[in-house]
Amino acid sequence: MRFHAPPADLARFFTTFYRVEIVVPEGARVADALQPEWANLRFFAGDFPVSRSVAGDRVAGADFVATGPSSGPLDFTVGTTRLWGIGLLPLGWATFVGEPAHRAANRVFDGRQAPPFAAFVPLADDLAADPGREEAEYARLVQFFRHEASRHGDEDPRIAAIHAMLLEEDVGDVADMAERAGLTTRTLERLARRAFGFPPKLLLRRQRFMRSLANYMLDPQAGWSGSIDRGYYDQSHFVRDCHRFLGMAPSEYAAMGHPVMASFVRERHRLYGSAVQTLDRPSAA
Repeated sequence: MRFHAPPADLARFFTTFYRVEIVVPEGARVADALQPEWANLRFFAGDFPVSRSVAGDRVAGADFVATGPSSGPLDFTVGTTRLWGIGLLPLGWATFVGEPAHRAANRVFDGRQAPPFAAFVPLADDLAADPGREEAEYARLVQFFRHEASRHGDEDPRIAAIHAMLLEEDVGDVADMAERAGLTTRTLERLARRAFGFPPKLLLRRQRFMRSLANYMLDPQAGWSGSIDRGYYDQSHFVRDCHRFLGMAPSEYAAMGHPVMASFVRERHRLYGSAVQTLDRPSAA
């Protein structure tokens, strides 16, 4: 896997652009589950994944798979394949997709068939995730999104303000978050659903859990007790969140294999300095 930071003029819209190659024995498929994350666009060449969302969607046979922001796992199986992935931060979703994010939350789509993603179909036609053309295809991504950004109007600065508050570990509750972002609680609730996909209370809860999960994925030997975020009251509090965001107990998750995600998290942290999308801090315009 290779991670490409977006150029400075686009950094506020994206987590990373990344190219991944998965190789398995002929006829075999690997199974794993994506963790809660921001929205993503993924373009495949080779075997196409079979994806199942917690909302009940099943997508198979699609070379362009789009996901909305998630608060639960996305199960998938895939054979030998190559892919380009694009992580959309909330401002990126609001700018390039425009559909209220809560309508796509915890869902997966065949990007060629779902109207909100029609603008990205030319990328599905152009990208082959070919290692010999990596730099040219990355340049194509940059050129595409620079052109798309120029077609959209003014950005809502309140989205960046909300995002900044999500990344502050000492934000206590929704009222505190609204005050620091300079918004009323009602405005915060409305904007969070529209651009982030979820109410602010759930977003804060997801951030706390993902800090813990990232710690664990980077150092499983420390165990859950050495990974739990300081925002948790006790271990039972964390266990409830694990069921909420992963659909299982911490011990069950630890016992499972994570052939794709474990490597992805470690390499992402090594090269990019951030283990998971939800902890990425977007750059200013």
